[in-house]
Amino acid sequence: MEPDMARKISMFCNVRPESVIEERDVDFSIYEVPLMLMRSDLPRRIFDQLHLEQKRPADTSDWERMLQVVKHPEHEVEIAVSGKYIELHDAYKSIYESLSHAGIAHAAKIKLRKVSAEAVYNDGAEKHLAGVDGILVPGGFGERGFEGKIASIKYARENKIPFFGICYGMQAAVVEFARSKLGITDATTTEYDPQAANPVISLMEEQKRVNDKGGTMRLGAFDCAIKPGTHAHRAYGKEAIRERHRHRFELNNDYRSRLSEAGMVMSGVNPKLDLVEIIELADHPFFVGVQFHPEYKTKPLQPQPLFREFIGAAIERKAKKSR
Repeated sequence: MEPDMARKISMFCNVRPESVIEERDVDFSIYEVPLMLMRSDLPRRIFDQLHLEQKRPADTSDWERMLQVVKHPEHEVEIAVSGKYIELHDAYKSIYESLSHAGIAHAAKIKLRKVSAEAVYNDGAEKHLAGVDGILVPGGFGERGFEGKIASIKYARENKIPFFGICYGMQAAVVEFARSKLGITDATTTEYDPQAANPVISLMEEQKRVNDKGGTMRLGAFDCAIKPGTHAHRAYGKEAIRERHRHRFELNNDYRSRLSEAGMVMSGVNPKLDLVEIIELADHPFFVGVQFHPEYKTKPLQPQPLFREFIGAAIERKAKKSR
């Protein structure tokens, strides 16, 4: 940017010429932009504008190390995201970024395989999921793509591929388990079939009396008590967490004991509402489903714990395959 350009921008935008900052396109990663702004002396200009004293220069060493990992990863794993809105990249943008942050924690590049859940249902899971190192089934609403998500989950469970289910993905995992392991072939969710004979996923009791569904979601942060010795406990390193929610349907407690007896671990439960927040399978390298949205709480330098452990399991699986 030439000085004349800065002066023109200053004049038309009512910004002092010295406060016009050049921000170029970056060659490799968007995470290069903060360092570019630091080099443009942006912090000093902000301090001057606010009449504050900058007592010490900003330390960007951790960010610079992170960028080196992004540019020179030690591993690469391929993660399939089997979803309903897969053709719209921004629909799952927070999922993709969370996977990227988790990859940084393991010095790993994440190769995404975007898979339409409907295509999985129509063509079979093997065609679309063979060879991946991990399978993630994200949230969504409604009937479309639901059976394809179930087929993706069954493929991950039977082939011992690391699996991570989020919100509707967790609910689909419960339905698949009930059908396959409990023999409840018509197990489903009342979101899919309001008249279901075996609604292993259903509305909370207090919501069944509400006709206007506009404001009945469980929204915001809720407590979760984590069972020791589980994947969730190893990921978080503590027995009490809070995660953010955006959903309406829940694991039906009427089926909870049967699911547990068949091998499904209820590793996270809301202590006040007695609602299942996290499910796992003990006989699987990594099979975890969560009712909340962990992708809402992640940063490049602080990846969400469950995403981090999911990618770690995918790296371990790939390493075992190559031995």
